[in-house]
Amino acid sequence: MKPILEPIHLGQHQSITGFIYEKTNFETPWHFHPQHELTYIEESYGTKFIGDYVGPYKPGQLVLLRSKLPHCWKNEIHENRKAKSLVVQWNKGIFTHVPELAPVFNMLKTASKGIIFNTKEVAPLIPKFKALVALEGHELYVSLLSLLVDLSGCEHNTLSEASFIDDLPSEYGKRIAKVHDFVEMYYSQKIYLKEVADLVNMSEQSFSRFFNKMMGRSFFTFLNEYRINIATRMLIDSDDTVSQIGFACGYESLPFFFKKFGEMHHMSPAKYRKKHTV
Repeated sequence: MKPILEPIHLGQHQSITGFIYEKTNFETPWHFHPQHELTYIEESYGTKFIGDYVGPYKPGQLVLLRSKLPHCWKNEIHENRKAKSLVVQWNKGIFTHVPELAPVFNMLKTASKGIIFNTKEVAPLIPKFKALVALEGHELYVSLLSLLVDLSGCEHNTLSEASFIDDLPSEYGKRIAKVHDFVEMYYSQKIYLKEVADLVNMSEQSFSRFFNKMMGRSFFTFLNEYRINIATRMLIDSDDTVSQIGFACGYESLPFFFKKFGEMHHMSPAKYRKKHTV
């Protein structure tokens, strides 16, 4: 298991890095780093974990994360679909605090909870963002600042309920990363609190307190959110019946599946499918 602190090697001659990530899956576990990060999802669907937030992601989403905010992306594995994103990361403090940049710094402060931008509103800015990964030196610096100024005027929503300003103890991050990986592998099966607690060498009671403190909700609430997010993608991407999807996502009782789905989406799975498919 990789440590929670992800090193990003920016030396004396580089304060910004931009790159295209294109692999079978997003390999990085739940982690944080000292740099700010702007990520654009170009391909793949899956679940994003931002601070204490868990929810789906899809192509076209642009997310801004302040430094030290724990996060990870878990894509659904498809034979003909890669996980592809464009990422720009930069050191704190590279832009001067001046009155003219107040909207940018207010946005970065808000990004301690994670920011997702309105997809339609930022669509015209995506070519500008894509161009960043090919730039270096002062051109990269100026272009990033210009993009952040543009983004500061765009509609956005926060993701995490809690702000993450301070570093998390490394051991805490390793435990949460293990839980994320376990849920990803076994969400379709019955999961007991004891086996998850044993996974991180804690008692059930201690694990429950730990998870609530870290994620802002109980483990089983988190597990349900994960399962429902998988179900929403299956409703759109597959021809399986609603019952088949409920069972495949780990629900032994269909009424309970319908209830939990309704709590998250305020409609039945059948209505959700009809609304989101042509």
